[in-house]
Amino acid sequence: MADDTRADEWRGWRAAAQDALYGPGGFYRRPEGPAGHFRTSVHASPLFATAVARLLCRVDEVLGHPAVLGFVDMAAGRGELAAGVLAALPARVASRARVHAVEIAARPDGLDHRIEWLSEPPRRVTGLLFANEWLDNVPVEVAEVDSAGVPRRVLVRRDGAQRLGEPVTGADARWLARWWPLPCEQGWRAEIGLPRDDAWAGAVSCVERGLAVAVDYAHVAGARPPFGTLTGFREGRETGPVPDGSCDITAHVALDACAAHTPPEPDAPGASDRARSLPPARLLTQRAALRALGITGARPPLTLASTRPAEYVRALASAGEAAELTAAGGLGDFGWLLQPVGLPEADAAALLVDVPDDEEH
Repeated sequence: MADDTRADEWRGWRAAAQDALYGPGGFYRRPEGPAGHFRTSVHASPLFATAVARLLCRVDEVLGHPAVLGFVDMAAGRGELAAGVLAALPARVASRARVHAVEIAARPDGLDHRIEWLSEPPRRVTGLLFANEWLDNVPVEVAEVDSAGVPRRVLVRRDGAQRLGEPVTGADARWLARWWPLPCEQGWRAEIGLPRDDAWAGAVSCVERGLAVAVDYAHVAGARPPFGTLTGFREGRETGPVPDGSCDITAHVALDACAAHTPPEPDAPGASDRARSLPPARLLTQRAALRALGITGARPPLTLASTRPAEYVRALASAGEAAELTAAGGLGDFGWLLQPVGLPEADAAALLVDVPDDEEH
């Protein structure tokens, strides 16, 4: 179990999920790791790491090939993405790469010795910070509209039972009003994403020059789900969210709110000016981002089957994996939030080119 909190204690979802996920014995400290319970793009195919490595190479190019090229894998799980990116890099880039895996769990056995294992992201990174399915596990409060039309904080016990608490006020109420206004209709819910905005701004502040990317289940203003998205995953299946440490607790991310949040002023000299003049963030679907990085899902030509059958079979398998990563209604609908830091807008735009307008959120 995640902690010794009394089973009958009512708490807000943010505190309850924080303990259940990250407290002593919490879900993300379990030895099997996230891959034992759900499948991310990283686990679906090595093509995902290949695409991230290509993006890191493009960042390297616009940075002018720095002597040390940083790659930060946020919420690294058991280091699968960090290891895959390092393996996919050309030797000329890998020799300058410094790879950091950020995760609260202990370093897994057998991980490439070149990967530095950290509990917090490093500061002043020049390169790429990549957060794949991190923000959806940053705990948030849940609000629900009561019979009088008032949004109230939802309270929960360790067994998953829920009830309404006090009205939402202060910064949380202001966030709702701006990013997820609720109608005066009983039962409508929202997840209050302010902690995620702050977490993302903090991650961006770690990048001195380069690019920060968040990839997650997402929604944007005008298309918020009416009853929220809070759910759980256990042993490969979706389940009710129970904050006892036995399952993942997740909710989709308002990436547009994260994109608009101002990073805190970093402590490096001159960094506050840089923070105030960040180039515009960009929101894409995973389908568009991966296609721009050469992951298309196109089937190999049939003529290859007769001339080089083994190559055809490998290409066909790769096309199937790419199709899963870019599928509409599946992984392809994930949101990608790209935040350049310290780059001219033209260079930032060149990192992912040829993305159709209808693939942008």
